Amino acid sequence: MSAQVSAPARKVVHSDIKPENLAERASHYLDAPNMPWETTKFPGIQIKVLYSDDSGITTALFKLAPGAVVPLHEHTALEQTYVLEGTIEDHEGVCGPGQFVWRPAGNQHEAVSPNGAVILGFFLKPNRFAYGRGSHRRGRAIGFAIRVIDGAATGRIAFRSRSGGCARPQ
Repeated sequence: MSAQVSAPARKVVHSDIKPENLAERASHYLDAPNMPWETTKFPGIQIKVLYSDDSGITTALFKLAPGAVVPLHEHTALEQTYVLEGTIEDHEGVCGPGQFVWRPAGNQHEAVSPNGAVILGFFLKPNRFAYGRGSHRRGRAIGFAIRVIDGAATGRIAFRSRSGGCARPQ
């Protein structure tokens, strides 16, 4: 026999908000662990699209193999990334497990994952790639949410902050 705790009665402020939803407003539950990883046009990068709409809003899981590179691209709108495993790096910093980075529209970078990573990316619009379109799904490019070190070209080195947060190169 399980005990149920009931919430204290509260005054309704918005009477138009109900616990029932019409079919078009119903929640959409995904079994993400059992969804297959899809290949992208970028070697070593796989994707699970969790949400995508015709306006370009996309939420996706990305799996990057060790050494995978996301080519030079521009974020055309806000992009947000949460790192689940591994690290992602670029000329602006490094993000590891449990860390978060966001980039404003206009941010340009190339990203790499030296030891592999699994990340959750949120995009408002597809990215614009310097060398043409990237991974395609339903006729449009899927953006990638990651940061990279541009070490070979610029000699810059990214450092982790002592607090364990995302760090900027020095």
